[in-house]
Amino acid sequence: MSILKSEISRITGLFVSDYDIKSTFCPNKNDINFFGFSDVLDKGKIVVLNMNISEYSNLSKIIAAYLKLDYQSEILSRLSNSSCKTCAFICDEYHEYVTSTDAEFFAQSREAKCINIVATQSYSSLLNTLKDNYSTKVIIQNLINKLWLRTDDSFTIEDAQKQIGKENKERVSKSISENAKETNFDFLTNTLRSKDSNISESISTYTQFDYIYDTNFFTQQLETFSCLAFLSNGKNIIPPQKIYLQPFFKK
Repeated sequence: MSILKSEISRITGLFVSDYDIKSTFCPNKNDINFFGFSDVLDKGKIVVLNMNISEYSNLSKIIAAYLKLDYQSEILSRLSNSSCKTCAFICDEYHEYVTSTDAEFFAQSREAKCINIVATQSYSSLLNTLKDNYSTKVIIQNLINKLWLRTDDSFTIEDAQKQIGKENKERVSKSISENAKETNFDFLTNTLRSKDSNISESISTYTQFDYIYDTNFFTQQLETFSCLAFLSNGKNIIPPQKIYLQPFFKK
């Protein structure tokens, strides 16, 4: 019991240590305006968690974890309801709040008409948080549609290349050779002088089975507001292609 009390006090102590935090998360009953995700989903409301992680480092992660788990539990509890409404989970800087259980949620939430949109710096950022390569790959695998922006992360590039696949590419090799019957060394110019020489050039072409997009494409050829898209229309996978992302402030 002492251990349980100690852990509960450590977690709940964050909510009463600051007046603003206490008034937000521990209001009077008359001031409560959030009645759980069941009410939110039924009435089509939007819940936004807006906490600066640098200012509320520990608390923001605790709240995000509780909020996400509560939301996921409510979504999965509606799997048996065929008339459930379409909903969406949107998370920026996802690597700060990812947990290993997200893989199971992403795999099952489609049946409950839940759309998951997450953005992260790189796959290595997810791996750094989860500390588990297998869990990281399962989460990535459950995200069907992907937009890769410019990156230097080798883990992200290699995984993207493997998912997109390979193709036969034509390669060209060129060589030039010179043959001479007499060659003398000129001590004045420190060069070789050839007589009766001839020059031959050979060009050969061959095919090589290689990745469709090489490493330079991800590191150098993706400009700002452009990305490599791997998308599905619901029935088929659209061929991967480079697309331009229209910023809202340039419309």
